[in-house]
Amino acid sequence: MLQIDPEHPQPEGIFEASGILSTGGVIVFPTLTLYGLGVDAFNARAVNTLFEIKGRPTDKPILILICDISQLDSLAREVPAAARLLMNRFWPGRLTMVFHAKKGLPKNLTAQKGKIGVRLTGNRVAASLITGLGRPVTGTSANLSGRPGAFRISDLDPAVKAHVDLILDAGTLKGGVGSTIIDITFDSPKILREGEISASEIYKALGSTPVNVPQSP
Repeated sequence: MLQIDPEHPQPEGIFEASGILSTGGVIVFPTLTLYGLGVDAFNARAVNTLFEIKGRPTDKPILILICDISQLDSLAREVPAAARLLMNRFWPGRLTMVFHAKKGLPKNLTAQKGKIGVRLTGNRVAASLITGLGRPVTGTSANLSGRPGAFRISDLDPAVKAHVDLILDAGTLKGGVGSTIIDITFDSPKILREGEISASEIYKALGSTPVNVPQSP
């Protein structure tokens, strides 16, 4: 376990963690709200390990974090105009966008559904890890599937702790509601989950009217 400053991540900690990611390892790292489980998003074996650790059903895709919009080129088949409007307004931040996945990605990332959820992270630790690795990183929560997320390292399930290669401890995180998720693969983008960014803000940015907006659980 390594202590990490969430505002000014220590380079030596980032170097060690990104090195583990580059060799197919799994780490626990802080995000803006909860601790996450990170692997190299392009390493199919590492992504499989992630599913095994969480006990996550294989029909549920995994969120991907990027640190620069240019990294979308390696993940999304296309970036519609609506997505660019939302990027300019809300990224980096608490908005996850679902794109048509580019061919060649690990199938377990997309749950073989042909779509992929991506967020430009606003978290300095996550951004530093992605920069250090040079590739996108998974952003799923560090918990067993269906269980509550962890705000503190002490909240981590022992089964998770036992199977990761490194834990970056940034103290107690703020928690809060999750990101808003919008599928922009439709002609009229659909909000799949309303989170920190409200539906009204999303549709105002798009200049359209909300339709069938699910509420946060």
